[in-house]
Formats: sequence, structure tokens, C-alpha cells
Amino acid sequence: MLYDTETKAEKVVLVGIDTGEGEFDAESCLDELAELADTAGAQVVGRLIQKREAINKATYLGKGKIEELRAYIEFTQAVGIICDDELNQNQIRNLENALDVKVMDRTLVILDIFAKRALSAEGKVQVEVAQLKYNMAHLTGRGIEMSRLGGGIGTRGPGEKKLETDRRNIADRISELNKELKEIEKRRSVMREKRIESRIPVIALVGYTNAGKSTLLNTLTGSDVLAEDKLFATLDTTTRAIETESGAKYLFTDTVGFIQKLPHNLINAFRATLEEVKYADILVHVVDASNPKRAEQMNVVYHTLGELGAGDKPVLTVYNKTDKEGIDLPLLKDRRAVYTMSVSAKNGSNIPEFTAKVEDIVRSFKKSISVLIPYSEGRLLGIIHGSCEITASEMRDDGYYFEMYADEETENRLKAFMV
Repeated sequence: MLYDTETKAEKVVLVGIDTGEGEFDAESCLDELAELADTAGAQVVGRLIQKREAINKATYLGKGKIEELRAYIEFTQAVGIICDDELNQNQIRNLENALDVKVMDRTLVILDIFAKRALSAEGKVQVEVAQLKYNMAHLTGRGIEMSRLGGGIGTRGPGEKKLETDRRNIADRISELNKELKEIEKRRSVMREKRIESRIPVIALVGYTNAGKSTLLNTLTGSDVLAEDKLFATLDTTTRAIETESGAKYLFTDTVGFIQKLPHNLINAFRATLEEVKYADILVHVVDASNPKRAEQMNVVYHTLGELGAGDKPVLTVYNKTDKEGIDLPLLKDRRAVYTMSVSAKNGSNIPEFTAKVEDIVRSFKKSISVLIPYSEGRLLGIIHGSCEITASEMRDDGYYFEMYADEETENRLKAFMV
């Protein structure tokens, strides 16, 4: 006999506050929260928005709205609510006492998704640190409410088991994990130094979650990085090398997608990973051209880049998913980028033009030079082939002749042989 072991989705109601501020309107915020809830495995059965000048510090919502929400929960038979903002421990406790259902917030849902998506040892450590810090901040007074948690959202990773431990044990565990994160940072630093020594330009793919960064990386490099039409489909930074028709070599790095209200604990835990963008030569900002809120999403990306110290990097903005219907091309130029273009990573449209534009931007940082290397100086060939883009070469009677694009350091090393 076969048994159905599939976990039944939690029925939840989405709750938001409309203060009239921020990049996104309240309805758009709940649209995105609905996607997050779906990704986390919940079933959204309704939504409620209250217009207020500010969030209620004690109960998030006003008293009248809580009564309305309680009736709505009974009508929809929901087992929980998800609030669009991060709640403090008092707000959670007061709402759970008033509604008698599980209360979650946007941060908890995002952490839950990250716990589900983390596949590498590095990713799991980073997620657990963020979850434990969240749990630490919400630990006091959760004894009674723990009975409502059961399974589902918020119980992956350290989850319920860790909540049942005391603060000291959680602090000790965080300390252990932070040591592991420092080792991860050291390894990344060593890898980064090797890439710098190789002098191969690094191009980081950045953008809002589900904009198609992994699909673009796969199309460019022929790799098989997981790419799904879901929020935060991939968490692990992946780097792949490509060589263009001109012989130029580049390293393309896929990064974790950004989202509005990305939890600070998560940014801090993933800082060693996210800071890869600081050391890239170019940032390719991948934008979902089919999303009506793309302008707001772009602002979130630039804000997050600024937080990471990468706000001054040269940016090539790429409007992706142009294969979808209803998109009027050309789209508006991104004034914060050095160049704006449209592609479809899914069907390969404009990919050769994209690669050519990357080459143009990298070349703009280099100088076109010609050199004649005597045969007795053959040791310099490794430097030329490893760090320069060669456009012409031939063997002459008195040595190796090259026409190429070179960075300033290489130019200085070859100055004696320039012609």
C-alpha cells in the first residue's frame, strides 16, 4: 500500500501596512510576499492591508483591524498570517494571543526559503547564522506560542529545535558558525587573489531575484547552474569562464538575487559571498523586462549595491526576458549604467551583441598597444596570453609581434618592447 507523505500547505493570510512611503505600493509588496509564501510552500487564501501613518509598535495593526483580521481568518480557515514587515517579539506575541494562529513575518519567510535552497556547506552555514540571530531576537516569550508552530514555514534549518535551547547555547552556536564564516572568507580571499593574479576580467551578474541571472550564465557559458522561475532559486555564487571569438577570456560570476527588505542578518551572513561584487571589473545588472515594477526593482538593486560598497562599479544593464509578450522595445535607458541593452537568455536573442558589448567596456579600461618580443624573452609570452586581448600576432625574424589590448600594469612591464 502507498501512503501520501506530502505535507499539506499551510493556509495563510497576508497582512501589510500602507504608510504611503517606500519604492513599492502596498499591493505590490503583498504580490511579492505572495510569491515568497508560495515559494516557501504556503497557500495564500487572502490578504488584508491597513492604511496607517506608522506601524503599531505593540500589535503591528490597529485594534479594529485585528478584529477584522480575526473574522477573516475564521472565514478562510487560515492557520497563520504573514506580515510584510519584520516584527519584534512583542508584536508577534500580542498578535498570536489576539488571533490564536501562527504569526510570521517577511523576514522569517525569506530565511525559510534560504534554508530550503541552501545546498552547499557554505550556504547552510550562512543561512543558519542568519536564522539563529533572528531566533535570538525573538526568543523571549515564545514558550506558549511554540505549540502553534508545528511544522511548515520557520521550522527548517535550526528551527524549532534551536528555539527550545537557551540564549547561551544559541550564542555559543553562533560563535562557532562565525568562526566557520571567517574560514569561508579566507578561502574566498585566496581564490579572489588567484583570479586577480590571472588578470582575467571578472564580470558579476547582479539583479533582483528571478531576473534570469542563472539562465544568462548558462547561456553564456554552456553550464548547468540551477535556473528556475522561482524566487531565490540559487544561493551559491557560481563562477564560469568563457573565451570569446577574439580570444579574450572572462570570468562570469552569478550572485544571490536581491529583494526589497532583504533581512540585514542575511546580508551580514552572506557578506563574504555578496562582496564578490566589490572585486568585479564590471557589474551586469540583469533586469526582468516583463515585470511592471522593474524600475522599483532596479532601485532596490542599486541601493543594495551601495550597502555592499559596490555602488561605483561600471554597470551594463541588460533587460532580460524580452521573449515574453507585451514588452514594448526599446526600453528606457538606465542612466546609472554605461550602456543599456535587451536580451533573452532563454532563446539566446542578442547574446552575441551582449558579449561584444562586455568586450567593448573591458577594452575601454585598457590601451591598444603593439609589441615586438625578442625570442630570448619568451618568458613574457605567458603574461601576454594570460592578461591581454590579442587582436593580431605573427612570428617575425627578430621576435614575436603582437597587437593587443593591455592594462596599465602589463603595459608598463612591456614598455621596453613597444613598437
